[in-house]
Amino acid sequence: MSNLIVHGGLPLRGRIDPSANKNAVLPVLCATLLTGEPLRLQGVPDITDVRKILEIFRTLGSDVRMDHASGALDLHHHATRFDAARHRLPEEMRSSIMLVPPLLARFGVARLEDNVKGCTLGVREIDPHVEVFRHFGSEVERAEGSLMVHCNGRLRATDHWLDYASVTTTENFVLCAATAEGTSTLTNAACEPHVQEFCRFMTLIGVRIDGIGTSRLTVHGGSALRGGEFRFDEDFHEITTFLALGAITGGDVVVRNTAPQNFPLIDRTFAKFGVQITHEGGWSRARRTGPLKVQTPFTSNVLTKVEAAPWPYFPVDLLPIFIALGVRAEGNAMFWNKVYDGALGWTGELSKFGAHVFSADPHRLVTFGGMPLSPAVVESPYIIRVAIALFMVAASIEGRSEIRNATPIRRAHPGFVENLRSLGAEVEWTPEE
Repeated sequence: MSNLIVHGGLPLRGRIDPSANKNAVLPVLCATLLTGEPLRLQGVPDITDVRKILEIFRTLGSDVRMDHASGALDLHHHATRFDAARHRLPEEMRSSIMLVPPLLARFGVARLEDNVKGCTLGVREIDPHVEVFRHFGSEVERAEGSLMVHCNGRLRATDHWLDYASVTTTENFVLCAATAEGTSTLTNAACEPHVQEFCRFMTLIGVRIDGIGTSRLTVHGGSALRGGEFRFDEDFHEITTFLALGAITGGDVVVRNTAPQNFPLIDRTFAKFGVQITHEGGWSRARRTGPLKVQTPFTSNVLTKVEAAPWPYFPVDLLPIFIALGVRAEGNAMFWNKVYDGALGWTGELSKFGAHVFSADPHRLVTFGGMPLSPAVVESPYIIRVAIALFMVAASIEGRSEIRNATPIRRAHPGFVENLRSLGAEVEWTPEE
C-alpha cells in the first residue's frame, strides 16, 4: 500500500495526454488469447493490472514484448499452454474472469479462483458469468478454492437475455460467441464506450458483430481469427478526472479528447456545479467564471441530482469525482448510485476535511457544499476513483493532506503523480509505515 501526500490550494494548469481505458485494455488483452496470430496493441498503459495479465501470458508460454515507454505491445500466443492443475489466474482483479472463454476455446478447460475480486464496491456476483458459460455448453463446478469450467468440443451458439447490463458479462458473452459455431444474440447488453472499443477490436481480428453501441448484440461466430494492429482510445474516465481537477482547484486544465461524442451528459453534469466544458480541435477544457456553485433546478422544490447507472446514464465510476465537486460547491446536491450497494460507504472520510455529507441509504447521499474545509489525513477504500476523489478535495484545500491506501489509482492511471506535477501540483507517493 502507498499513500499520497499533497500540499493543496494550488490551481492546476496545463495540458494532459490521457492514457487508455483500463476497462477496454483488459478485455482486449484477454481476447488476444483467442488467436494464434501476431498482434500489436498501441497505447497500452503501464498499470498494475496490465502487468499482471502480461505475466500470466509469459507463464503460459506466450511471446510478450512490451515497451512501457511507448505503450507498444507485441503479442503472439502461438506456443501458449495451459495446465489447470498449476496455472492460476490473478485474484486481485475482476477482469481475470474474461480469461475463461479463450482458455475454454483453446484448451477446453479453465480454472478461476473462487474469490476473484476487483474494487470493493459491494457484492459483485459471478452468477451471470456462470450462466453465460453454461448457455454456451460449458460445465461449471466448484473445486477446492476455485471454479472449474470445462467444455467438450466447441462451444455452441446461443441466445441470452441478461438480468442487468453488466459490462464484463457482456464481454464474456462476446468472447464465448466468437468461437462458437453459428450466430449468438445477447439482449440487455452493456454499451459503454469501453465495451464498444472492445467490440471494435473483436471485429479487427475477424469477428462479425451487429449492434455495437446498442443493448442488443448479434455475434456471428466460428470464423478463423487473425492478427493485426489496434490502437486504444483515450480513457473518458481519465479525461473527466483531469477536467474535474482543474475545476476544483480553480485552474485551467486542457485534456486531449478525440471522442467528444461520449461527453454530452458528462458536460451537462459538470454544468450542474457551475463548470462549463468546451471541446475544440481534439482537446477538452473545463472553465468556471466564479466559485463552484450547485445550479438550482427549474423545479425548485427538488434537489439537483446526479443519477449514475449503466450507460447511457451518467457513468457510475465517475460518481465519486462529482461528489468531490459537490462537497466544494455552494449549495446542496443529491448523488444516486443505482448500480453498486457498497460504493458510498467511504463518504464518512469527507467529514475529516470538515465536509457535510448525509447518507440517505446505501445508494443515495446529499452533499451540503461550500463549507470551510481544512487539510486532513483520510483513508481510501480499495476503489480507484474514490482515492482520486479524496485527493481532489485535498488538492483544493490549502495545506498538507494525506490520502492513505491510495494504491488503487495505480490500477488505472499510469504516471498519475507525474501528470499532476506537470500541472503544478505538489504531490508525492509515500510508502505506508
